[in-house]
Amino acid sequence: MLHKDLDVWQKAMLAAKKTYSIAPQLPREETYGIRSQLTRACLSVPCNIAEGMARETSADRAHFLTIARGSVAEANTLFEICDDLDWLPKDKTSEILSLLDDVGKMLTAMLRRYRKKP
Repeated sequence: MLHKDLDVWQKAMLAAKKTYSIAPQLPREETYGIRSQLTRACLSVPCNIAEGMARETSADRAHFLTIARGSVAEANTLFEICDDLDWLPKDKTSEILSLLDDVGKMLTAMLRRYRKKP
C-alpha cells in the first residue's frame, strides 16, 4: 500500500498544511524559534510516515513510525505553549491538535502491528 492511501498520512498532511497556514500569526521574533520548530515538527510527521512505508522490513517501518509519533508529541507540546501564551487562535489550534491526536493513536496501532511481525 502506498503511503498516500493511508488515512494516517492524509490526516498528518492536513495537520501540517493547517499548521503552515496559521504559523505566520506567531510573533515575528519567533520566526526562527517556535514557528520554525512547530512547522518542522508537523512536517516531520507525514514525511516519516512516507519514508517508513517505503522501507522493506517491519523493523524499519516501525523505526520511522516511531519518529513520526515523537514529532506528534513535539508538535503537541509546541501548540500547548502557543495556547498558553495566546499566540494562536484556540479554535485553529484545537482543530490541529485533534488531527494530531488521531494521528498519534493511528501510529500507535500501526506500531503494534509492525512490531509483531518478524
